[in-house]
Amino acid sequence: MKYLKQFLLILSISFVGELGNRWIPLPVPASIYGMVILFVLLLSGVIKPDMVRETGKFLIAIMPVMFIPAGVGLMDSWAVLKPLLVPVSVITFVSTVTVFAATGRSAQWMIRRKKRAEEAEQ
Repeated sequence: MKYLKQFLLILSISFVGELGNRWIPLPVPASIYGMVILFVLLLSGVIKPDMVRETGKFLIAIMPVMFIPAGVGLMDSWAVLKPLLVPVSVITFVSTVTVFAATGRSAQWMIRRKKRAEEAEQ
């Protein structure tokens, strides 16, 4: 029963994310709205981590299974995607390298900032 309650709580928040996607005219997927709402509720303490922990772990454990429909869809659309393979691959590579670089730079900046703050305290 505990798992059902936790799953229904997560599902309800996802539904609110779907409603937000309909009401807010931004090109943001509904799942992102749902995750942000859940994150805010967890941070604010409205939802305690224990209220969704077990079901969240289960959903993470079965996440690879969730990619099967997307993979089948890609295989089904191969004729349409084949001419776009090179441009999409280049875009994916460039954007991945850009994200890696930006993340690395941001992490280095944060580490340096933290070290300076620790040295200033001493």
